[in-house]
Amino acid sequence: MRSARLTLALETGAVVLPDAGSIVVYRPRAAEDLSALPRDRLVLVQGFRPDHDALAAQGYKVGIAGGAGHAAAIVCLPRARAEARALLAEAAASVEPGGLIVVDGQKTDGVEPMWRDLSERLAVSATLSKAHGKLFTFAAGPGLEDWAARPTEIAGGFRTLPGIFSADAPDRGSQLLVEALPADLSGRVVDLGAGWGYLARAVLERRPVKRIDLVEAEHAALDCARLNVPDERAHFHWADATRFRLSKPADLVVCNPPFHTTREADPAIGMGFLQAAARLLAPTGVLWLVANRHLPYDRGLRTLFREVEDIGGDAAFRIVRASRPQRAGGTSA
Repeated sequence: MRSARLTLALETGAVVLPDAGSIVVYRPRAAEDLSALPRDRLVLVQGFRPDHDALAAQGYKVGIAGGAGHAAAIVCLPRARAEARALLAEAAASVEPGGLIVVDGQKTDGVEPMWRDLSERLAVSATLSKAHGKLFTFAAGPGLEDWAARPTEIAGGFRTLPGIFSADAPDRGSQLLVEALPADLSGRVVDLGAGWGYLARAVLERRPVKRIDLVEAEHAALDCARLNVPDERAHFHWADATRFRLSKPADLVVCNPPFHTTREADPAIGMGFLQAAARLLAPTGVLWLVANRHLPYDRGLRTLFREVEDIGGDAAFRIVRASRPQRAGGTSA
């Protein structure tokens, strides 16, 4: 995969790293093999909390922004085109003028269209192909400023950024969940996987709600949520939802959990959110969940909660109210 292309590029001279200076690597995943690179000179940029923490645990220097003055950059291309463009613009600004920028991605991540887009603007190297992906380089400098990430205002006055989930509009599942939430919600609420704050703002329209904790693993999305939910009852946590703890049990959890980190669905990710919800809730607490109908959550829900009922949805999504968790009440980590 990526390590095979990097190793081949370095061995063949297609990529020649500078002899000195820091090398910033944008959006590497936790399982990346970066052993072909000089570890002591690497600065990794990763805003997704599980990957951030895993890379830090391996001894890497990890941050959420690239900074400036680097000798070179490596961009691990994401699938979302707008996010990929924003990362390339950030890389071009973070590296000293003329410095090396390496772009690496799978064919399924759109690396070939991105090469074409860049080549219309800048001098770009030929591509090196291996392991169902491509790698190419260009020199840092001006020309990509209009690709930089900028907040976009969407319907409802919400502000989002390129690459975060449902950046163009609230997703249908969250809309259905908002429509299903009762008007008399009250007490302490947790929004697991809060994204840019759509559910949380709707919850806070219920004045009896005393507090809502927005838990989101993607730092950029949480930054947007801080703008979109300007309410003193809102508290923001950059955290892995599956590991999050509270000092006091919650009365309610609202959740539209993710179910993939790649193109392939992985229901185990969503199940981790459901397990976290059961752990965080008080013995009489309630989970309000929206999920794709094809996901096999029924057995897990009935193991985690004493009462589970479908209360609505549409052909693609189901709304579930699950109450009286079997394992209740999380404590502070």
